[in-house]
Amino acid sequence: MTELKGQTKKTRKESEEEASEPSVEVEEQVNESSVEAEMATVKPLGEVLSEAEKAYSAYMEAERQVARIYRENEVQVADAYKRAEDQANLACQQSIEQASKIREEMIGRALKACEETERKAREAYAKAREEAEQANEEAVAQALKARDEMIAKAWKIREETVSQAWSIYSKIIR
Repeated sequence: MTELKGQTKKTRKESEEEASEPSVEVEEQVNESSVEAEMATVKPLGEVLSEAEKAYSAYMEAERQVARIYRENEVQVADAYKRAEDQANLACQQSIEQASKIREEMIGRALKACEETERKAREAYAKAREEAEQANEEAVAQALKARDEMIAKAWKIREETVSQAWSIYSKIIR
């Protein structure tokens, strides 16, 4: 029985020694792998930082380009608006000139009728002048209305374009 106790003690002691040996080996392996991991991450971390710097630099350049393009787009929209406004003004001016010519022609006709007979001429002149003034006013009103509509349309297109451009720009920079 003593022999059995001795064997039991011996077995326990051997088991403890065997158990402590692998833990030492495991600790050594963990230490080695953490050192290897540190060594392995140092080089890729530098590469990652370098790539991050390049990416950030590219991002900043892209952002500058986008801002420049949006500014150019805004200038183009403003130029288009100015051209549309100039066209509206030109069309208005031409309509006014044409209305003035029509008015002058109508007054001329009235003067010719005046030569035929004084009474008929006075009536025709008054009527023609009234019609000419009315036609002139209507033509001027139509020309002004057309100009205002063209300007309003051009302004609306400009505002929509600028709004869309800044909307896209604000989405990009987020």
